[in-house]
Amino acid sequence: MISYFDTSALVKRYALETGSQAVYEAIAASRLAGTVLITRAEVAAAFAKAIRTATLTTDEAVLCLSRFRGDWPRLVRLSVSEATVARAEQQAWQSGLRGYDSVHLAAALLWQEALGVAVTVVTYDRALWIAAAQAGLANYPADLITATSS
Repeated sequence: MISYFDTSALVKRYALETGSQAVYEAIAASRLAGTVLITRAEVAAAFAKAIRTATLTTDEAVLCLSRFRGDWPRLVRLSVSEATVARAEQQAWQSGLRGYDSVHLAAALLWQEALGVAVTVVTYDRALWIAAAQAGLANYPADLITATSS
């Protein structure tokens, strides 16, 4: 499997929460794992927010961020180009995604087109999960909608 990880999924790799085991499994099953460059800032922001909301202690968040930084070179890091932003604009308009979520979707779509093989979007954001499926991407976890709606 070639997997595109958005921020909501990558955070689960480092901070133990619902869905973490599925993310570990997705990483293990992936021949290639990639994300867009903005994910680096989003992950740092997510861990900083976890400190502010007392979801993680400062020490825990620092450890999570350190582990993420250690793994960063092993990810395929997709750049944000004019083509990515133009595609993101189109996706935001069509699907109603927030700005960075539309960038994640655009990056995954462009990566799939460049590779010529299926890319699976690993996300825990419902709107992105739905938009990815509507755009023709495989998504993971397969049961996100039913698992979170019950």
